[in-house]
Amino acid sequence: MEERSIERPSEFEAPILVEHAASGISSITFNRPQRLNALDWPAMERFAEAVAELGRRCAATGSDPADGPRVVVLTGAGGRAFCSGGDQHALHTRLGADEGLRLARVMGDALLALERLPIPSVAAVDGFALGGGSEIALACDLRVVSEDVKFGLVHLKLGLVPGWGAGQRLLRLVGHARAAQMLLAARPYSAAELLQLGLVNHVTLPRRAYATGLALAEDIAAADPSTVRAVKQLLLAGRDLPYAEALDFERTLFPGLWAAEAHVRSVDRFMAGGKNA
Repeated sequence: MEERSIERPSEFEAPILVEHAASGISSITFNRPQRLNALDWPAMERFAEAVAELGRRCAATGSDPADGPRVVVLTGAGGRAFCSGGDQHALHTRLGADEGLRLARVMGDALLALERLPIPSVAAVDGFALGGGSEIALACDLRVVSEDVKFGLVHLKLGLVPGWGAGQRLLRLVGHARAAQMLLAARPYSAAELLQLGLVNHVTLPRRAYATGLALAEDIAAADPSTVRAVKQLLLAGRDLPYAEALDFERTLFPGLWAAEAHVRSVDRFMAGGKNA
């Protein structure tokens, strides 16, 4: 049995469940299945705390990332929803601009921190991922969805725009015309449509997104952690830096990895007639 460090204020009532496995796979689970994993204030604050704690765990490994988290999987409890966005029943009594600013800051900052983690993130999306739920998934590096997914930036129908960064992320992922279409249509998209748009990596049978996402995470966790972190660094550089600067940054990563033990061992195995990975 794999050893896990589990952070759960209450096993059955905590709105967010966090697990850290000895394999290096961490997981964050939205745990309000009775509300289709919609987020109230305690859930949002706990999610922000969970992402911050994961960042601290990554930083605490120092020069040896093998001892820390290697990948994180985000999923929803119950199998019917990943996250259906903000819980309107819990939030509708606080519709002032100050509350809107707080909402945008808490979750916007949390998703920026998730995006900037030094490890890859995988969104395992079963069922509903609407509004804020789709925003969370778009902040992840990889997305696995079930055939019955209902994924949509439906903010326009609520008189809103995305407040957590999904508008800009979508623009970078699919380009202006397609981003405009999705934001203005404000409707749920099917798994086939998401795959055609290049927004998801895998489509699974219903209620199998987490299993597929976990298998993907296991492959990542089995790779050399320093190299995985370097891949994440170059992806972030490609998004944040001008092209020429990103190219220069990518080149700076290569020499150290060329001389590192993981590459040397791989070459030795290849020369000995074994597998190269």
